[in-house]
Amino acid sequence: MRRRCKEEVVVIGGGLAGASAACMLADAGRSVLVIERDAAARDKVCGEFLSIEAQTYLVHLGVDLDALGASRISRLRLVRDRKLIEVGLPFVGRGLSRRVLDEALLQQAEGRGARIIRGQAARSISADRTQIAIDMGQDGSMAADSVFLATGKHDVRGVKRASLGSTNDLIGFKLQYRLAKRERQALDGAVEVALFRGGYAGLQMVEREIANLCLVVSRQRFEQVGKSWDSLLSSILDECPHLSGRLQSAVPLLKRPLSIFQIPYGFLHRPVPDEPQGLFRLGDQMGVIPSFTGEGMSIALHSGCLAASIFLEHGPAASIFHHRIGSDIRRSIRLASVLNHAVRHAAGQGAVFHLSRIWPAAMRHVTSLTRVQEASMNRVLFAS
Repeated sequence: MRRRCKEEVVVIGGGLAGASAACMLADAGRSVLVIERDAAARDKVCGEFLSIEAQTYLVHLGVDLDALGASRISRLRLVRDRKLIEVGLPFVGRGLSRRVLDEALLQQAEGRGARIIRGQAARSISADRTQIAIDMGQDGSMAADSVFLATGKHDVRGVKRASLGSTNDLIGFKLQYRLAKRERQALDGAVEVALFRGGYAGLQMVEREIANLCLVVSRQRFEQVGKSWDSLLSSILDECPHLSGRLQSAVPLLKRPLSIFQIPYGFLHRPVPDEPQGLFRLGDQMGVIPSFTGEGMSIALHSGCLAASIFLEHGPAASIFHHRIGSDIRRSIRLASVLNHAVRHAAGQGAVFHLSRIWPAAMRHVTSLTRVQEASMNRVLFAS
């Protein structure tokens, strides 16, 4: 039997953006329902790097990274062919798997009073001037005064992103390994970014001495190797001796790599006049930053906390939120998109590597330019 109910606030998606918004709304005493499509915590295609901005938000939300076993990352290594450049990061980053982090944040939201529905997904969304309707398929339907759309890179029928102008010919892969002791010790404390033809890979430690490998590659190169993960990885390791050495004798911890196709890097939502005021787009539904700079998780958290803060102050005023978050992340996404385009091609990779070699501080400078700015965060943190 299909059921229908009415909610004050529905958060669709229990990832970083959705769960952070739910935490703040529930903490303020608002009635919040979170709909999470996965029945249990799972791994996601993500570099799993937490910048100082992401850490600041997580501390604000009550997440103890030390208790969760997050690794510490203080150095960045850029690798191309047999050459390596290392610089210190301007902060101590952390490494933590999305499986662990997302679950911890959802538990924080639930502990504050948010209701969590797991294993169900929104099939479509429609809106009129008074409410937003959510079709849950066989699980029924519901209406909400406001919806916080935080479904990541998965679109929902009726409110799909208009991703024209973004780069969507890229494929992301993610696999976790148990490295040999010597390689684990050599990697500890660093994130290594390896450049190869058609893309790049990031390798770092997360909790429980697990190494996370996340890479982005052009669809063209994937097709050239027969659309096979084993063939792709073999060809990349032939091209990247350093990465090959790291993975020598490594034990894969997933049966097969996680993957995502047609990543809309560079996407930034542009509101239209007739968009419902109660529909807030969070995280990748608002903007998708290329993974090269490691800022995706901080932007997700910033969007969730900013949306909740604006809702608590102004009510269902999505236009205010979309304007502010757009201003906060536009420069980061544009700069990261330029870098992402450059490192996909041999000439661009050579230029980036050469600049980093003669001016090592350039990598630190770029890192600071693509981060969520302190002033933007303070407007959220000091308002809550």
